[in-house]
Amino acid sequence: MADEPDIVCEALVRIYTAQGVEVQALQGLDLTVGRGEMVALVGASGSGKSTLLNILSGSDTPSAGRARVAGHDLVAMRGRERLDYRRRCVGFVWQQSGRNLLPYLTARENIAMVHAVAGVIPRGRRAQRADDLLAALGVAEVADRRPAHMSGGQKQRVAIAVALANEPAVLLADEPTGELDEATSADVLAAMESVNRDHAVTTLIVTHDAAVAEHVDRTVRIRDGRTATETLRTTHTDDEGRRVRTAAEYAVLDRAGRMQLPADYVQALELRDRVRLSLQPDRIEVRPGHAAVPPADEAPDTDTEGES
Repeated sequence: MADEPDIVCEALVRIYTAQGVEVQALQGLDLTVGRGEMVALVGASGSGKSTLLNILSGSDTPSAGRARVAGHDLVAMRGRERLDYRRRCVGFVWQQSGRNLLPYLTARENIAMVHAVAGVIPRGRRAQRADDLLAALGVAEVADRRPAHMSGGQKQRVAIAVALANEPAVLLADEPTGELDEATSADVLAAMESVNRDHAVTTLIVTHDAAVAEHVDRTVRIRDGRTATETLRTTHTDDEGRRVRTAAEYAVLDRAGRMQLPADYVQALELRDRVRLSLQPDRIEVRPGHAAVPPADEAPDTDTEGES
């Protein structure tokens, strides 16, 4: 459907068994990324970020749940459709530049290799497509250089060009700035933002880099294999004509009505084991459950019996 989000994950589960030990990498994860949106995915090591990216790229399959990308059902997808999906629908950028580019080929030849293997772009368009991508990403000057003669930032921008060679609907990036300094990271992120804006490529970036927040309007945090919070950013002009960017963090409510409280909130109030909930006209209040005496406005009901 034309209005369907490009990425939809519902109650996604991925279970691994290693040396007889069962590991739940994803535990009912929900995620939606709209068409043309650029989203950052953050979380601690082991939270499930890379597992999710492997599933979305078609390199792995979920154990349960539902996952759709660009109209493809990743759970039901098999054989030829999976190959076609990886060639046409998704582009992938790794953290390590050595995994993105063949070292014995120039930037232009790396893109040409993708075109030749996949056969998605008509031959007559390939050369122009390569030049246009390199120019759009600000690395036209390295078109005839091999990776060894490029800077780290240039290699990553060429890697993005390679990932976009077949005009995919979705671009996935795993720590694309992990090996770069702050200034170079900003350049790479700005290039990704430009591609997302100018070509409407839905983009999901897995990252530990806090600077990514300046380039996306939504950051999704994963904790323990589930989406925990989302930070939404908006930009407006104040009364003095200055550009102001604001952010608001929200807890994610899953389909069963569950949510994860932010870890710093839990620590600040010493929440553990259980909590007390009270429904107010416009909110739900959460209080420590180990308090000896309930708050005055939540006095427990007392049973009374009538006298004859």
